[in-house]
Formats: sequence, structure tokens, C-alpha cells
Amino acid sequence: MLQIDLLGDDGIVVLTPHGALESGDFERLSGVVDPYLAANGTLKGLMVDAASFPGWDGIGALISHVKFVMGHHRRVARVAVVSDSELLKLAPHVAKHFVAAEVRQFPSGDKALALGWLKGAMPAQP
Repeated sequence: MLQIDLLGDDGIVVLTPHGALESGDFERLSGVVDPYLAANGTLKGLMVDAASFPGWDGIGALISHVKFVMGHHRRVARVAVVSDSELLKLAPHVAKHFVAAEVRQFPSGDKALALGWLKGAMPAQP
């Protein structure tokens, strides 16, 4: 299950996975993000707050994830990955080849710092 929190005043979505990602998670995410994008054009940022990478519950969930990313990445300015997971630490290096958003990884304890970066309160790289 994916917890989805829209910080509408800031234009930021915070995603917190609780277990393997499911296809329905991305349908629910689209249901939150798409109306916001229709009204505002873009998201300032998206935060993935995950102690570890939960994986997907099947190939259908992986496909739903890829479709969501490909359908939305040009309308998201920044993505913050807040995690100590070795796999998720690679996200910025991999994502730069596939998405338009600027992606940065933060250690698990730095959620507030990541949120500040998403809001534009700090430069892109330290």
C-alpha cells in the first residue's frame, strides 16, 4: 500500500510505501495528482519517503509504475528520494536517463531538508 499525501499549498506530493507496491496504488496516485495538475499545470516536487525499497507485488504493478512515471515526469520539477536503501540511493543516477525531473537522494533522517529542497529553499546540489 502506498500512502499519498498532497501538500497542495506547496505543490508537493509525499509518497510513503507500506509494503509492496500494487497496481491500484498508481491508480490512486493518478486520482490525486491528475486533478492537481489539471488545475495548476505542474507539481513543484514529489518525495518518496521509504526506509527500504518495497518492490512490486507483480509485473502488473511494475508496469503501472512505469506508465505513471512516463505519463507524469515532464510535469514534476523535482523528486526527492528519502532513504538509506542502497538500491534507492541509485535512483538519481538511473532516473536522469529517463525522466525530466531533477532527482536527488537524501538520508532517511533528512525529510525536512528534502522538503526544503523540493520547495526550492535550497540549491540543487550541496
